[in-house]
Amino acid sequence: MIDWRAIDTVLLDMDGTLLDLHFDSHFWLEHLPRRYVELHRLDEATQETLRSRIIREKGSLNWYSLAYWSRELGVDILALKREVQHLIGLRSDALDFLQWLKQAHPRVVLATNADRESLELKLPLTGLEEYLDAIVSSADVGVPKEAQEFWFALQEVEPFDPERTLFIDDNPEVLESAREYGVRHLLGIKQPDSTRPEKELEEFIALDRFAAILPDHRPPGQRQQATNGEGADE
Repeated sequence: MIDWRAIDTVLLDMDGTLLDLHFDSHFWLEHLPRRYVELHRLDEATQETLRSRIIREKGSLNWYSLAYWSRELGVDILALKREVQHLIGLRSDALDFLQWLKQAHPRVVLATNADRESLELKLPLTGLEEYLDAIVSSADVGVPKEAQEFWFALQEVEPFDPERTLFIDDNPEVLESAREYGVRHLLGIKQPDSTRPEKELEEFIALDRFAAILPDHRPPGQRQQATNGEGADE
């Protein structure tokens, strides 16, 4: 699927790509509305109103900004996130993929819409930073990945050749923006949230597991045969 000889840079999304989106889905749609109602002593129906309000900001910098929601809602979003931080975790074989990338030596850049507060929470808990050459947040450049301006800004701070770059993200709007900029190798994610059904991406190939794009991707049985000297010429 990927000719790794043609790849110099790997751009990776964080939430829903390297990390299970379950934490974010649960926090924004369940935990935050419930705690908001409790802290402000509001009617239960306010939960649904807040969910709608959050979703209206989708795709904007506000959507991803903890500082924005703390101001708007009068709560400490980071403190509330820490209440459920045990749900933060890597997707299935993300660690194996990162370890392989480190050995293979393309430049690995985290290109994320998560703001710096989110990164400060998640990076120590997941150990991602050890496998990254650079981290660029949309909050740093002032526009979300959904906007073309993000890619021009990324090019300024972290130069890359779009023709020799692989970008993996679970958000089809972001993938479309990257394609418009000229990024040649684009992959989506089938199941960003392990607790929700897989989704089909009409315009992009979606990965089930990262192993599918690694060299010598064969079923375990076949790999074992090759190790034992059988089927090594397959």
